[in-house]
Amino acid sequence: MAFKSILGKSIQSSALELGFVYSLGYYLSERGLKKMVVTLLVISGILFIALLLEEKFKIPSPLGLIGLSFITHYLFAGTPMLTGDTTHFAALVLLLLPVLLITDSLELTIADLKEHGFSLFYLAVIAVSLSVGLALLTADTLFGQYQLSTAAIVLLFAMVLATDPVSVVSIFSNFELPHRLKILAEGESLFNDATALIVFVFIGLYALDGEGITVAYVAEISFIVVLGSALVGIIIGYIGLILMKITTNRIAELMIVLLSGYGAFEMAEYFYVFLNMFGAHSHLHLSGILACIFAIITLNHMMTQAVENSDAELEQEAAELQLESDKTSSSANVITVIFNKIKATVEERERHLRTKEDVQLLAVVANTVLFVAMAEVIDLDMMWKYKTEIIVMFLATTVIRALMMAKFALITNQTTKMTSVNFRWWGVLTFAGIKGGLSIVMLMMIPPTFAHIEMFTAIVIGVIMLSTFIYSTILLIIIGKNAEIFLKEKEEEAH
Repeated sequence: MAFKSILGKSIQSSALELGFVYSLGYYLSERGLKKMVVTLLVISGILFIALLLEEKFKIPSPLGLIGLSFITHYLFAGTPMLTGDTTHFAALVLLLLPVLLITDSLELTIADLKEHGFSLFYLAVIAVSLSVGLALLTADTLFGQYQLSTAAIVLLFAMVLATDPVSVVSIFSNFELPHRLKILAEGESLFNDATALIVFVFIGLYALDGEGITVAYVAEISFIVVLGSALVGIIIGYIGLILMKITTNRIAELMIVLLSGYGAFEMAEYFYVFLNMFGAHSHLHLSGILACIFAIITLNHMMTQAVENSDAELEQEAAELQLESDKTSSSANVITVIFNKIKATVEERERHLRTKEDVQLLAVVANTVLFVAMAEVIDLDMMWKYKTEIIVMFLATTVIRALMMAKFALITNQTTKMTSVNFRWWGVLTFAGIKGGLSIVMLMMIPPTFAHIEMFTAIVIGVIMLSTFIYSTILLIIIGKNAEIFLKEKEEEAH
């Protein structure tokens, strides 16, 4: 069975790689180098102000970044110019997506996955599948005048169901929230992207090409992609572990983390190339998002264990040092040896923690670049033309998500195998569904000859904008009003 490559389809039909190479060539020209300096200045300024607003006024950085990017773009008449159109923007997202996934994956641990595995599976897989099913039932009511096919409906809703974990993490970082709630919201945002992309490519695009969709096909391809992506990610993660054990250099450790994430992403997307090297003649590919997530979780498991072991060793070595120093006949050499062991343990612990901080810094910069570029690709005239469709889709996806989270809350309160969700948590989970750049990447995979491509473009970008501003604002209100209760829940959780 021939399965088209996610990157293959998007790059071949939309010339994403060509667009990125063109952009790089432009910036390497003399004129481009001058504009690059201006671009760096503007991006740095926007990021500084956004972080200042977050620090002083608790305004989430994604909200500040996208608002400042729009103001800058229109105030300075399109300067700087990073991409200029959706094709180049999609190429930029593909370039920066793995580092954003790496950052969010570093927040998940294997212990969290074990404890909340059923909950995350429901939120990221069952809820997305049910949402698409509900969309198929209501599509004629919402967009009946366009007479959309089943494949078109799946494509449209898969794009607007993909969430942005970066925005969620940024908002949560400003508040004291229960760890379980953060894991549910951040983990759902992370795995939700992989599910939405699988539905988009292997069901939506597959059906758009005229192929028949059966239950057996959906079950088969889902099993192959999920299992294969997980295996690729775990293998790459273990290779990263081996490399990490041979260095004590912090920068080298950072490079290993990036190589593991990007390597797993690329190997999964171009999996068919490796199969063809062994004469398989296959077009099978896997999910780069899932592979990247599993690779970093595997790598992070070792780093987390190292930090925990370092804490335990510090306590033991500190006790040994205290005991030795209390002796009247203490040997200076013994004390020196213990002191050096403590120093080495502290350095290893700090190295792992600083590596995570370095990755977070890269993600913040990458996110800034994406928001600046997004401001450049938005056509306000087109948005206004399809304003009704944008609002209808935004309201429909909000209601669908609220219903899915309500169903999840009911299920969790009837079983001990899942974390119970109360009304406050339901509100947070509902409005944690902020959309992001991955939706535009999926948009670029649709053939340009598709009849409703202009409307789909307007809807996707419009829903991203509305969800960024409206969802973020509502999240801030919900968390702000319940800040004391959330803090109390966190303290009870710790006990």
